Amino acid sequence: MYSDEDLYAAVKAGIFDEASVEKFRSHISLLSNTKSVDEENFRLISGFNDVFVTIAALLFLASAGWLSGQLNEALGCFITASLSWLLSIFFISRKKLALPAIFFLIAFIVSAIGCAYNTLHLYNTAKELTIVVSGVVGAIAAYLHWYKFKVPITVAAGVASSAVCLITIAITQIPFLKDYMLILMALSGVITFLIAMYWDSQDTQRKTRKSDVAFWLHLLSAPLIVHPIFSFMGVLKSEVSMEKIAFVILLYFFLGLISVVIDRRALMVSSLVYVLYALTALFKVYGMVSFSFAISGVFIGSMLLLLSAFWQKFRIFLLCYISESIKKYLPA
Repeated sequence: MYSDEDLYAAVKAGIFDEASVEKFRSHISLLSNTKSVDEENFRLISGFNDVFVTIAALLFLASAGWLSGQLNEALGCFITASLSWLLSIFFISRKKLALPAIFFLIAFIVSAIGCAYNTLHLYNTAKELTIVVSGVVGAIAAYLHWYKFKVPITVAAGVASSAVCLITIAITQIPFLKDYMLILMALSGVITFLIAMYWDSQDTQRKTRKSDVAFWLHLLSAPLIVHPIFSFMGVLKSEVSMEKIAFVILLYFFLGLISVVIDRRALMVSSLVYVLYALTALFKVYGMVSFSFAISGVFIGSMLLLLSAFWQKFRIFLLCYISESIKKYLPA
């Protein structure tokens, strides 16, 4: 399996010429009856070997981390992080495996954070300072991994670590901000979305790794924005009413409009679970306990399938109302 980025790497290497690659892309677009830029491609798995390596790596790292952790938890995390890095050199740099790359990245960052957290915990460091330092270590680990391996999800992981770190610092320095935690989370979600749009604007044809980076950032931004809103409304505590559900549907409809305009389905998918939960809770309130999830699934699923079927036409319609100064930053 190969990606658009692999094709253009072949063009740079002189294996193919750019005209041939463009003809190939146009041919595939005709066969699938859609533009490749609308497919929102990203590399998650290139073959079953990805799954095989990931399972083997999970067994190996979990066991090695547990055994070394019997001596010292910080040591266990350090060993896991070190092994993740060494395995990444072979399976990411040389083998170019997609799913193991994501797994090794997560293992490396989580282990680095765990190492910092457990080390500070041994010295009875204040909880707030422990979280801040652990967040900084996570962000640094993400940067180092990105600098070496360029795995697209790394940027989203670094942004998440940085957000935790900055929010903790803000709350520590300004205690009354604890009462505005939901607002801080929503603000971090908006900033993440803007960062995602920056990466998207760098590759409007979606031919390079930059598009994959934006995909993971969009996947992260939606729950950061939606979760605080639903929590503030009490929906996550099953405090539902027709008015609240109407607002939830309107919010998801608004997210849907943004998703179509920026051509990113990931934005809707990552916030989908909140809408399903809210609708299920509503049907339970009205006595439909046994069928609540099924009815919610039929309603939301049918709407999403309809949107998917007419995605391109709906997007063309919406783009007619977008100014040219904005459209130049959006996918073609």
